[in-house]
Amino acid sequence: MNSTEIYPLIQTSRLILRPMVEADARHMFDMNNDPDVVRFTGNKAYENIEEVLNYIRTNDQFEKYKLGRFTILDKITGEYIGWCGLKFLEDINEIDLGYRLLKKNWGKGIATESSIAMLDYGFLTLGLERIVGRAVKENINSIHILQKLGMTYEKEFEAHGYLCVQYVLDKKMWITGKNS
Repeated sequence: MNSTEIYPLIQTSRLILRPMVEADARHMFDMNNDPDVVRFTGNKAYENIEEVLNYIRTNDQFEKYKLGRFTILDKITGEYIGWCGLKFLEDINEIDLGYRLLKKNWGKGIATESSIAMLDYGFLTLGLERIVGRAVKENINSIHILQKLGMTYEKEFEAHGYLCVQYVLDKKMWITGKNS
């Protein structure tokens, strides 16, 4: 059984979020080959579509942890927008919120809207107690999104040759913030 059969679609007012499928490979390839999109990610451009397909086929976050990176689609047109989701970072034992959008979709509130849906999924559906958001310190736009979500600064660290920051949100803060 693949992850799209196991996990329901998550919808917002403008978006549909679903687990990645092989049909997303071309869009992911194009997105990761835009130097502006991957500038602060620590990722390199994909070399070919097969590399993307391999990532999609071998990603086991859904099966292991019931979470993962979800493809973001426009609710009306079905157009691919990017991805957003939660990922268990085994090396630091944390659940990470991440997002990546095609550049033409930047500045439209999509990263925030999809992140809210993922935080709801993590805290309210999965019952997670803590979620972190990590960004390169120079990536002011991403940090602004984490702050807008109610995450608070926790620490600095180095990764992929960059000075990075980690923000945190716990379940109680999320639920309290939604009810105020």
